[in-house]
Amino acid sequence: MYFDAFIDDLKATHGKNLCSVTLYGSAAAGDFIPRQSDYNILIALHRIGPEDLRNAHACVREWVRLGNPIPVYFTVSELKNGADVFPIEFHQMTVAHKVLYGPDLVAELEISLKFLRLQAEYELRSKLQQLRRQYIPATESVAGLKRLMAESLTSFTSLFRAVLILHGLNPPATKHEIVALTAHELGIDATPFEKIFDIRENSFTGNLDETGANQLFGDYMEQIENIINAVDVIEK
Repeated sequence: MYFDAFIDDLKATHGKNLCSVTLYGSAAAGDFIPRQSDYNILIALHRIGPEDLRNAHACVREWVRLGNPIPVYFTVSELKNGADVFPIEFHQMTVAHKVLYGPDLVAELEISLKFLRLQAEYELRSKLQQLRRQYIPATESVAGLKRLMAESLTSFTSLFRAVLILHGLNPPATKHEIVALTAHELGIDATPFEKIFDIRENSFTGNLDETGANQLFGDYMEQIENIINAVDVIEK
């Protein structure tokens, strides 16, 4: 198994302080794309001090050398008490996660809809502002526009999970299903998102010139604005 050596290294490094190791994100949801998606790992320790993190350097360095991101470290108590601060991230973990070692702490998380709506609107508006800023230098080339849209869609899709929850729906596991259900529920056009998925997964099988790329970006941004407006009016 791909994770066995890493788990053994973590057990040797942290000993009894290691509580659990959990895989979350696209790899756990069955939405993994080789060379594009990441193996996201959540490590729960009973306590975390500078020494614990220093000791983790060797095994984490090897894990990163294999092309993986640095794992996220939480204490067990932080996981239990942090759902009000990270409701989107934690809910996403509850939907798609696999326990690699120890107890299933993620399944015990309780998510507040009040905090979920606040974070969803904040994150959506922040990412939209960032997208607008990044669009300016990206207009230098079609390749730059395609890269910006492909790279940004993943973060927006994660936020659409929260939008579905706020509308009383259980988010599906994969990004395509999330976008389709969000579009259906809010009555928006899913076409721009699907075209960007094609760019992300297949390097876009059709022709896309400068005019087409800019038009697609405009359509993409318009639908994101529609989603933000839908979140803004919830409970107002």
